[in-house]
Parts: sequence; C-alpha cells; structure tokens
Amino acid sequence: MSKDIQVSTSQKGDIAIISIKGDVTAVTGEVIGNAYHDVLISTAPKILLQFDKDCYINSGGLASLIDIASEGRKKAQKIHAYGLSDHFQKIFQMVGLTRCIPVFTTEEAAMSDF
Repeated sequence: MSKDIQVSTSQKGDIAIISIKGDVTAVTGEVIGNAYHDVLISTAPKILLQFDKDCYINSGGLASLIDIASEGRKKAQKIHAYGLSDHFQKIFQMVGLTRCIPVFTTEEAAMSDF
C-alpha cells in the first residue's frame, strides 16, 4: 500500500497551502515537516493542509502531524485540514487532533473559517 509522498506548497493571500499526496508515515512525515518549516520562513499565520482523498496515514504519520500541530499552537498559527477520508477524519477526532487542526470537507469551508 506504500505510495510515494508528493508534497507541494502554494500561497493564497496570507494562507500557506501544503498539498499532500501519498502515504503519510513517520518517514514521509519528515517531508511534510520540511514543507511546514519552509512555509514558516514566509511567516504564514494560517496554514491549510490539503490531503489527497487517497492518502493513507499510519501512527507514525499521525505523530508527525501532531508535532506540526504542537509547533503551530506555540506560534499562534491557525492550521486547518481538508480532503481526509471519513475514516481518517474519525481518527483525527479520536486522537484529539481536531482540537488543534480542525478538519473540513471542502477547501472553501476551510478557507472561510480562517
């Protein structure tokens, strides 16, 4: 089930968008973390994590996302996510990640909530 990770960044106004395709694991979480730190250089106060609908996330990947949420909280950033399957939305909720990274069903909903 391993899919290579593809991470890209873009900007819409004061919102940095990190687009994620592929499996999110401890190893590929580092790629996402690097993209997060790259957008920090641009001092983005708002970050949108855009997941491909076929993303798979394991416990190591969740740990990487929790690290990003923790760092974002310390920096008073708003981080939102969208594109997650129903299954992973439930997992985000079960581990409490939605307290730091609210999950939305559409990009429009996520952007308008900033």
